[in-house]
Amino acid sequence: MAIRVRFAPSPTGRLHVGNLFVALQNWLFAKHGGGRFLLRLDDTDAQRSTAAFADGIREDLGWLGLLWDEEASQSARAAPHAEAAERLKRAGRLYPCYETAEELALKRKTQLQSHQAPVYDRAALALTASERAALEAAGRRPHWRFLLERREMRWDDLVRGPQHIDEASQSDPILVREDGSYLYTLPSVADDVALEVSHVIRGNDHVTNTGAQIQIFEALGAAVPRFGHLPLLTDAGGEGLSKRTGGLAVAELRERGIEPLALAAYLARLGTGDPVRPVRGLDELAAGHDLAKFGASSPRFDETELAQLNAKHLHEAPFAELAPRLRALGVDERLWNAVRGNVGSLADAAVWRAVCADRIEVPREDPALLDAAADLLPPEPWGETVWSDWTKALAERTGRKGRALFHPLRLALTGRGDGPELRHLLPLIGRARSEARLRRGSG
Repeated sequence: MAIRVRFAPSPTGRLHVGNLFVALQNWLFAKHGGGRFLLRLDDTDAQRSTAAFADGIREDLGWLGLLWDEEASQSARAAPHAEAAERLKRAGRLYPCYETAEELALKRKTQLQSHQAPVYDRAALALTASERAALEAAGRRPHWRFLLERREMRWDDLVRGPQHIDEASQSDPILVREDGSYLYTLPSVADDVALEVSHVIRGNDHVTNTGAQIQIFEALGAAVPRFGHLPLLTDAGGEGLSKRTGGLAVAELRERGIEPLALAAYLARLGTGDPVRPVRGLDELAAGHDLAKFGASSPRFDETELAQLNAKHLHEAPFAELAPRLRALGVDERLWNAVRGNVGSLADAAVWRAVCADRIEVPREDPALLDAAADLLPPEPWGETVWSDWTKALAERTGRKGRALFHPLRLALTGRGDGPELRHLLPLIGRARSEARLRRGSG
């Protein structure tokens, strides 16, 4: 079977890491199996879906490198959805119901009080044609339910293994609202059929829907895709993620300097038991991808762990990998190699560029030492040994050593108490700036 998977977000907000987790697993599954990755915008919610959010979704996916092979939009597929609904009606699997929301709520309350499962009683099936006509004449408009075959449904889940659900315990799902608009299930199944989706990989909040959806595939005479249900991510505190609350929005992580490959490496292995470590490309993640590695428990997305991985990713990143972005910050290869071990984001490299190349104010906490240091600065050009040669001479003159020698020099040269090795920074700062900072605290 040719692998075709889809990521189907609703353009009602920007993606958060929970959405991206699902998108990434679909993309890696497709690439591992030589398949195709489809982006399908589930934009049937006309009131909340916007073109701006759709563009934001494309931007977030593109930033991570999850390029799609095909794109589709549900709002452009009204005719196939209507055709699927009519086909189910003709087969007797989609039937009209006239209860109001209040009447249904009362039924559920009565069932619960009687210690019965709150399953729809199919009262609408007993209505005669004249009774339906009378209800419609009174202004009632039907919603439409899918008639489930009350049997046990089984499937081998790509993530969770063998699964089953007794559809006798489920209400016939509503597929069409009173106003003729569709709920999620019918367009989703119809589009999966039309787009020849082979594997549906999604969050485990859809597990209980799967049996009914399999029956809809069957009722439409279509091949049933393989299903895989991923654990849902939580934040570090164990709370669920939501677009509506802005939980860990991808755009915000990007603005904070998180590298796309660091985020991909973190999400790809979160919850698998595999070590989370930097990678140099998505192909490396695809090569070892296996949905069966995911457990049932909800992995916690820890921003601190991501930040640490992001730093490790940058520490190992060669200049060529980041060259266009670094050059835009004024950072050349020599400076990058000097500072990359001390950055948590590319913005930090720009800070060290300023330290080396711009005029800055620095403290003069030990004037006597700093004056002696300025006197002993050797002439340029400066090579790799200038730091060790200079500090050795200064130690001999002043008797200082260790922190008492190096800490005042670091503060005076960089304005900071820690950072990259000064043997790398001193040649980049240069003699003129170094002397000005040592003598005047500004240069």
